[in-house]
Amino acid sequence: MTVPTESATQSLTEQFPSSPRGAQAARRHAVRWMEVRGYPPASDVSCAVALIVGELAANAVQHGRVRGRDFGLRLALDQAAGVLRIEVADAACAKRLSTAAPSSYPEGESGRGLLLVDALAERWGSAPRRPVGKTVWAELSVETSTLN
Repeated sequence: MTVPTESATQSLTEQFPSSPRGAQAARRHAVRWMEVRGYPPASDVSCAVALIVGELAANAVQHGRVRGRDFGLRLALDQAAGVLRIEVADAACAKRLSTAAPSSYPEGESGRGLLLVDALAERWGSAPRRPVGKTVWAELSVETSTLN
């Protein structure tokens, strides 16, 4: 007899309009979802999630927008492993992402968002999405000792 095992991974998958309001809604939705799982909005983990989701969603809206197509947000929390995976998918063709400082730094008004993601995440990257688009992902440590 096989005893079913309960998965320690919880996930959320949502679609948002490719607009600044959609990016804002994705960030707020992610923070609320984390709060339900025991990470208050003022916790280090929740603040990092808000920043990462906000940046990836804003990039999807600004650089990955395809008329008539939404962007997707997926959160996968594995509390046993202490890892949260954040994925933002858009319909634009995959581009190679770089963490190098932009040439206009520090005077430029944009271009440093992925540096922020790089600083907050344990690791991050991107992958082509089938049939079209790309997914940018980041993994964040969510050990319970980081809760405020």
